[in-house]
Amino acid sequence: MFDEPFEIIDLGTYLDQAAYPPFGYQVKHVNHKQGAKAMINRQRRLGHFENHTRLTNEDDFPDSIGFAWSYVQLTDHTGNHIDAPYHFGPVCEGKPAKTIDQVPLSWCAGPGVRLDFRQCMGRDITLDEIRRELDRIEIEMKPGMIPLLWTGADANIDDETKYWPCQAGLSLEGQSYFLDCGVRLIAIDAYAMDVSYNTMQEEFQKDTPMFYPAHFSGREREHLHLEKLTNLGSLPRPHGFYFTAYPMKIRGGSAGWVRPVAMVPRSHFPNGQTS
Repeated sequence: MFDEPFEIIDLGTYLDQAAYPPFGYQVKHVNHKQGAKAMINRQRRLGHFENHTRLTNEDDFPDSIGFAWSYVQLTDHTGNHIDAPYHFGPVCEGKPAKTIDQVPLSWCAGPGVRLDFRQCMGRDITLDEIRRELDRIEIEMKPGMIPLLWTGADANIDDETKYWPCQAGLSLEGQSYFLDCGVRLIAIDAYAMDVSYNTMQEEFQKDTPMFYPAHFSGREREHLHLEKLTNLGSLPRPHGFYFTAYPMKIRGGSAGWVRPVAMVPRSHFPNGQTS
């Protein structure tokens, strides 16, 4: 696809959207005026004014303002992120589970395949439904491909009372199917990559509940989850594009923040029109 011009489509969300507990998010912005004061104070603490008289007050900066920055406090599961095998458990397939800095970057990029499961909202996506959708869009899942599960949940991302309950979940049979096809990374436009909220609530009533089964199955089969995608409806075609979501290199991290994007050939857009 890279032998023709392409457009970048942002499939990501803001870090402060759906910042569910215990994986919260806090930010403090330092503006340019505050930045100048902080920089002056730092210079004084370091004793940098002993041999010169410049930069002793805010007016010494161009336009009397300094630099702006932000202090951010968050977990590695805030916003768009990839769950590393270590998130699911300390051991995977009988070996120490990979932390996010150990995950091969080749697992985080590849041909994207958008699968439309918006009709499954509020319940689990079955294996038959996955097969029917693949037949509908006329593609076969192969190693290295990245399925993007389009549940429509992102329309409610700013309403916590709706966002989690409305998502379509991935059945264990469906998850196993993707892994059998050689898939390493599965992505979803919802709160979490797992069974639906309704299935989870039913399980909680049992003596031996199936608690986050798609996560804990990651102790048996090595793979990655990517959560909270948005904007999947902006893709003009369900496949034929390249998807990337490279995680930040957090030493020993159980997950890594990503900026998920699709690289789409311009020929995919009607009359070459892009947004």
